[in-house]
Amino acid sequence: MAQRFAATLHEIYESETDRAHRFRYALLAFDLFTIVFVIATSFVVHTPLIERLDMVFGVLILMDFAARVYVTQNRARYFRSFATWADIAAMISFIAPLAGEGLGFLRILRTLRLLHTYQLMNRLRQDFTFFRRREEVIVAAINLLVFIFVTTGLIYAIEHGHNPNIRNYADALYFTITTLTTTGFGDITLEGTTGRLLSIGVMFFGVTLFLRLAQVLFRPSKVRFECKDCGLLLHDADATHCKHCGAIVHIETEGQY
Repeated sequence: MAQRFAATLHEIYESETDRAHRFRYALLAFDLFTIVFVIATSFVVHTPLIERLDMVFGVLILMDFAARVYVTQNRARYFRSFATWADIAAMISFIAPLAGEGLGFLRILRTLRLLHTYQLMNRLRQDFTFFRRREEVIVAAINLLVFIFVTTGLIYAIEHGHNPNIRNYADALYFTITTLTTTGFGDITLEGTTGRLLSIGVMFFGVTLFLRLAQVLFRPSKVRFECKDCGLLLHDADATHCKHCGAIVHIETEGQY
């Protein structure tokens, strides 16, 4: 029985079977649902029902985490991954909320799992033409959204309670967006040295991510295809030769570019 259970875990987490792919899509759906739940509940008072749902999500993430630790071949490398610690932070925040609602932003770190699952990303490229064509845009947008909501939560955790301008998550989100887009209305400001340093971080890192998203949105579309000679990965959609080394490339197309 134990051997069969262990074999099943290895299959669904590491293999390329249909059941494994269905399981990974289910995990993706769960991750997306938790993101929506975290964002939606951040704007309301936490009731006993929400706290019980937090606990359920935390237990499920704990089970997923334990399974990943069990099946991994190199545990030392696994625990050096930032995505692993993001999972741990999210799990702790769900099961035992740190300092109450204030540090609930840790839960949004769960979204980083979406960006660090190679097998799932590879399967999305195979199954969805739209994802394959717009992968860079989708990944850049996810990076930006993760930054926005983690930063919003961090601002709320630091400023709420002593900054009258930050009364709720909506105020913190408003400040993040106006700072990120360099609109700078100035009606909400962060107080103290910590607040100013945080504002600098939003402007520096946020604008960089925002420009990255704009870059991939407006530059010509590229096709992901690895050149066998030099390894160049991105090519023009109608390319017949590699721009880097000149080798002939046989890019599969569907005639719609």
